[in-house]
Amino acid sequence: MDDICCSVPSAGCETCELPSPTLERAHRGAAACPACHQRGKPVQGQTVKALLSVTLREVTNADYWFCRTPTCPVVYFSADGGQTFGTDQLRERVYQKEPQAADVFICYCFRHMAGAVRHAPPERQLAILDDINAGIQADQCACDLRNPQGSCCLGNVRALMKQSAADNQSAAAGAAASQGRQ
Repeated sequence: MDDICCSVPSAGCETCELPSPTLERAHRGAAACPACHQRGKPVQGQTVKALLSVTLREVTNADYWFCRTPTCPVVYFSADGGQTFGTDQLRERVYQKEPQAADVFICYCFRHMAGAVRHAPPERQLAILDDINAGIQADQCACDLRNPQGSCCLGNVRALMKQSAADNQSAAAGAAASQGRQ
C-alpha cells in the first residue's frame, strides 16, 4: 500500500489527506473549529450543500471547513466561525465523528462500512481496497460530493487497515503470552 493518493482528480484528491504526486493543494490558510478549537480542513461549498439535511437557504456563500475531531458535534463551520452545521444536520453519518462504529460508511461512494474493513481478514480488506480503486479508475466516484470530508476515502481506508492489522497483532501477542503462562 502506498501512502500517496492515487485517485483521479474527480475523486477529490486536491484535498485528500494523502499527498498527491501530481497535484498541489491550494493553501487557503487555517481556521479553527469554533466548538473544539481544533484546526479544520478546507471543504468545498458544494460538499456542504450536498450533505446537509437542512434547507440550503441557511448556507451562506462562505469558505467552509470540516472538523474531524470525533468528540466535537460540529462537522462544518465557516471560516469566520459564524456558521456551524452539526452531525444532526447531515444526511449521512460521519466516519470521523464515529470512528469506532461498525455501521458507519468509510467509503461513501461504494458503500463500504468501517466494520466491514476493520473485521475483515487481510485478503478481504485488499479486495475492498481494490473495489474502491477500480471505481476511482472507472471515474465512478464522487468523493468531493458524497464523502463528508470532501475528498477521497483511501487515506481513511488505508489507516483503518493498518490499525486493524496492529490490533490483530496485539491480540495475537496477548493470546500467546497468556498461553505461555498456563
